[in-house]
Amino acid sequence: MTVPVRHDAVPTSETFTAAVTLSEAEPERYDVAFTAVTQPCPWPKAYGGDLVAAAAAAAMRTVPEGPEAGKTLHSMHSYFMRPADIGAEVRYEVELLRDGRGYSTRQVRAYQNGRPIYVALASFAAGEPGGTFAIGPPGVPDPGTLPSSAAYLDERSGGTMTRESKAYWSGGRGFDMRHDPGPVYLTVDGERAPYQAVWVKPFDDLRPVEGLTRTQRDLAALSYVCDYTILEPVLRVLGLPWAQPGLVTASLDHAMWFHRVPGEGVLDDWLLYAQEAGSAGAGRGVGQGRFFTRDGQHLATVVQEGMIRAS
Repeated sequence: MTVPVRHDAVPTSETFTAAVTLSEAEPERYDVAFTAVTQPCPWPKAYGGDLVAAAAAAAMRTVPEGPEAGKTLHSMHSYFMRPADIGAEVRYEVELLRDGRGYSTRQVRAYQNGRPIYVALASFAAGEPGGTFAIGPPGVPDPGTLPSSAAYLDERSGGTMTRESKAYWSGGRGFDMRHDPGPVYLTVDGERAPYQAVWVKPFDDLRPVEGLTRTQRDLAALSYVCDYTILEPVLRVLGLPWAQPGLVTASLDHAMWFHRVPGEGVLDDWLLYAQEAGSAGAGRGVGQGRFFTRDGQHLATVVQEGMIRAS
C-alpha cells in the first residue's frame, strides 16, 4: 500500500516522532511487545529507517538508563527480511537475552500480517574508564552554502520522479538534507566518486517521545535518518540516480555503532554524515557512513548492504 505524501504539508520532524512512538502490547512470542505505525512515503514499501528506529526504541525501553548502573545503546545489527506495508501497524517483540553488570543484550523481531519482516540484536553498555580516540570529519562546505533538497528540486523534473516523490524528497522525510558534491535524485550531480557528504538537520526541534529519555530519543533519531542516504555513494559511483528508470533498491542488512552520547540540543543542529561506497557487485552494494557534530565530534558509524537492481 502506498500512502500519499501531502504536497501542501509543512516540513516537520514530527515524521520521525510518529515513527518511534510506541504503544505497549501484550507479548505473543517473547518477553515484551510494542506496536508502531510506518509513516507515509511514495514507494510501494515503508522506509527502512522506520523499522530500525522503532526497534531501537523498543529495545531501549527495556533497559534502564541513568547514573545508577544505567546502560546506553552502543551497537545494533539488523536484517530486513520482507517489505513493510506503509501506514500499517508493526509489532515489535523484544527478547531480554542478557543483563550483566556492564552489558545487556536484546533481540527485537518485527512482525506484520503475522510474518516476521525484520530482526535486530541490540547491545547496551554501562561504560567504563579507558583510552579515547576519534577520527576527524572530512573538509566539506558549510551547510548554509549548499541548496536544500527543496531548492534543488524546485524547477527540476525527469526520470521516474513523480509529484509525490518530489514532495517527499523536498520535505516529507522530517530532516533537511544538503549534499556535497550534489544530490543523486534525478542525475548524479558531481563527480562519480565513491564518496559524498550529507548535512542533516530536523526541520524543527525534535519533540519529546513518550517512553524515551532525551538521550534515547536522539539515538533513535540517528538510527532513523541514517538509512535515507547510506546507499547513495554506491549509486553515485555506479552513475545511478534515484529516478533512474528500472532502478530498484532495498536494504538487506544494517549495522550501527554509537560511540558517544549526543549532548543536549546536538540533534537539533546540523550533523555531517560522511559516506563512502565500500563495494558493489552481484546486485548488491555496501555503503559506510560516519556522523559528526558541527564541532567535529564523531557520534556514530553505519555500515549497510543493500540490493541494487538496474534494468
